[in-house]
Amino acid sequence: MAPKEEAYFKMQGPEDLPASKMKEATNRQKDKERKSRLSLFLTKSGSHENVSPHKKTNTESSNISPEAALQWSDSFEELLKHSDGMRTFAEFLRTEFSEENIEFWLACEDYKNIDSETKLLSTAKYIYTVFIDANAPKEVNIDYSTKTSIERDMVRPTKTCFEAAQLKVYNLMKKDSYPRFLHSDIYLHLTRRKGPGTTMFRRRSRSCVFNDRGEASSNPSAW
Repeated sequence: MAPKEEAYFKMQGPEDLPASKMKEATNRQKDKERKSRLSLFLTKSGSHENVSPHKKTNTESSNISPEAALQWSDSFEELLKHSDGMRTFAEFLRTEFSEENIEFWLACEDYKNIDSETKLLSTAKYIYTVFIDANAPKEVNIDYSTKTSIERDMVRPTKTCFEAAQLKVYNLMKKDSYPRFLHSDIYLHLTRRKGPGTTMFRRRSRSCVFNDRGEASSNPSAW
């Protein structure tokens, strides 16, 4: 839009804007929000290079209370409900060189909410190029039949073309990565942050319980 035209529309109220301009502004806002949501994982996560399980992570945990962190041990679904939990889990996956799993899952979640056909096509190709293709920089671990099915769908992508792959990656994180996360130094560091005078901080979990030293135990008698 030319500068003069843009200045003119800024002077008008929302009711005076042409419908096409209002729709264009709405679509730009949606794109901005979608990019903002993915920015943490898709633009700041970096690559697998120079990442070591022994290096300290960049998790911003100063404002995460032990009570909040302990809620994440209730279930994997509960973990994903909390932005801090998802961010911390992503940091853990980075130490295991598998952060592409949470990135792919999040990309698929946003993909299913796209309304524009043009945007759906471009985003589908982006997800395929980044996560599915054999030469993808962040290729996820899915079976051959699922991968070839997605490849066929790229001719005419639909909102459901990544669902099977997304479910497989979700189950992989839930059954494989999540239990290890609950026993990781990253998570135990958060759960053993106690206030003055606290002698025991225990919470029932489907996977483990934590004693006053922040040690995890799967012994049912500890409950």
